Amino acid sequence: MLRGFRDFIARGNVLDLAVAVIIGAAFATIAGSLTEDIIMPIIGALFGGLDFSSHFVMLGPVPDGYAGSLTDYAALKKAGAPVLGWGQFLTVVVNFLILAFIVFLIVRWAERLMRREPAAAAGPTEIELLAEIRDELRLRK
Repeated sequence: MLRGFRDFIARGNVLDLAVAVIIGAAFATIAGSLTEDIIMPIIGALFGGLDFSSHFVMLGPVPDGYAGSLTDYAALKKAGAPVLGWGQFLTVVVNFLILAFIVFLIVRWAERLMRREPAAAAGPTEIELLAEIRDELRLRK
């Protein structure tokens, strides 16, 4: 059983998948930072300084003993207040769309690289080859 598991793990596909997952997680971090730190602030500036991740709707009362700000989504959520975080959801959707678009561009670029045919090796053309064959046949007669 242990040997079978070792053989399974040692297969190229499993190792390739592991590398892909690790690189994908790192790429998601980069895409998240791109969205959170660059794109969302620009969108917020265009719409009057909005920070979408802090927009929410209170669905119930604030828990007893909560002394934080009533406009701090993260603190309210941590305290267990019932909040509908539509701004955070919007941020996640924008993150996804940006990540999907980046992956689309990478796949498109990779497909273009794969479609390029290597330059044909310099050599005689078909006509030149046929002429050689004809001349060789004439010599044999």
